[in-house]
Parts: sequence; C-alpha cells; structure tokens
Amino acid sequence: MANKKYWVIIFLTIAINVMMVQWTVESYLGREYEQVVLFSGIAIVSACIAFIALVYWKRVEYEAEQHE
Repeated sequence: MANKKYWVIIFLTIAINVMMVQWTVESYLGREYEQVVLFSGIAIVSACIAFIALVYWKRVEYEAEQHE
C-alpha cells in the first residue's frame, strides 16, 4: 500500500509541473514576468517533491526486497 502512496505523489507533482511549465511559457510570451517567477518557483518545488518521493519509494521498495 505504501508504494501506491508514493506513486500518487509522484504523478500528482509531475502533473502540477506540466501545468506550471505551460503557464510559465504563456506568462513569458504575454510579458507578465512577475508570474513567470511564481510559476517557475512552484514548478521547482514540485520537481523537488517528486524527487524526494522517488527516493523514499526506492528506499521502501529496497527494504521490502531485503525482507523477502
């Protein structure tokens, strides 16, 4: 069950990341530069959360394999 939790977190953060990249490009092309920084920051935080979830998922998966 723990594996599903990590995969949900990873997929949600990647989906948020895709939206933020799209909004960043739209803001940049629309010359709304203050929103570019905001959306880029959210995308970076989202990518960091996805990476941390991946590391924890691998740790849980590795520990489960050792106990079998």
